[in-house]
Amino acid sequence: MLNFCTLFNSNYYAKGIALHLSLLNTCKEFRLFIFAFDEAAYQLLVDNKLENTTIIPLNQLENAQLLEIKPSRTMAEYCWTCTPLTIEYCIRTYKLDHCTYLDADTFFYDDPTVLINEMGDNSVLITPHNYHRLYDQSATSGIYCVQFITFKNTFEGMTVLNWWAGACLKWCYARYEDGKMGDQKYLDSWPYMFNGVYICKNINAGIAPWNAIDLKSETDVENIIFYHFHDLQYISDGSWFTGGYDLPQIIIDKIYRPYIKLLKSISEENKIIDSLNTKNKSAFHILTPKYKLGIYILDFKAAFRNFTQALFFTQKRRFYKNNFIK
Repeated sequence: MLNFCTLFNSNYYAKGIALHLSLLNTCKEFRLFIFAFDEAAYQLLVDNKLENTTIIPLNQLENAQLLEIKPSRTMAEYCWTCTPLTIEYCIRTYKLDHCTYLDADTFFYDDPTVLINEMGDNSVLITPHNYHRLYDQSATSGIYCVQFITFKNTFEGMTVLNWWAGACLKWCYARYEDGKMGDQKYLDSWPYMFNGVYICKNINAGIAPWNAIDLKSETDVENIIFYHFHDLQYISDGSWFTGGYDLPQIIIDKIYRPYIKLLKSISEENKIIDSLNTKNKSAFHILTPKYKLGIYILDFKAAFRNFTQALFFTQKRRFYKNNFIK
């Protein structure tokens, strides 16, 4: 049986439920541990009595150390800080032999068992961003993505997990600083620091807006194991902002439209339209690039690359028709 954990508050409720439904449709046996990061999400999750699911309120995770640093971090930064601790909590509390953390905005189209099996006797599985060259943010956001990450309950696995948890407690902010960025840049060093860390080689895992540009055929879409709907946001006029990436029409039609339809259905069924995290479209009239100019100074080459790519994407995103989906 596969063990998964995820975390979200009521703003991500619809996406979290969609993730659960996708696991029901693709996994033969699994248990999903959901950490509810606010009371509204907790009550909805408990009331809905989801299959194969354990609901954990935030106060069961929080300890004195977390409560001390909580006021100094934004909600996003606090969620990132807690990510390794949720994995550790599940393994320790429920005596699991392994646990895989999933971002709440991921969605499975095929059985993820193949990914767990791929790691073999290794103790940690990490998934690369697999950035397309036009969107390569490895220097600032990391080579690997905290979207699907597995730890086994072994000496090697727990050594890496405990190191990561300690690092995030010490520093976990939404900015690039001294080789760090949130909880994610820490992963870059793991293959060199620790034994038993396996880098996923399946190119159909972690398809996302930053690498979907070359997926143009029905076969490409059918082979996707999971898609990461990064930065998908509901706009007040009823459209959806897809993050400003150049997405092929087949990805819009076959991946985004059905997912958006599902999110709407979940929100309407639960009478929680606010969970779609509504934004006003005027906020997107100037589509800011993923690169934040002036703060990602790794070295001259990295800074220059980020600057030129940011200019390119700012221009492109202002006109690209698939920034908003009706």
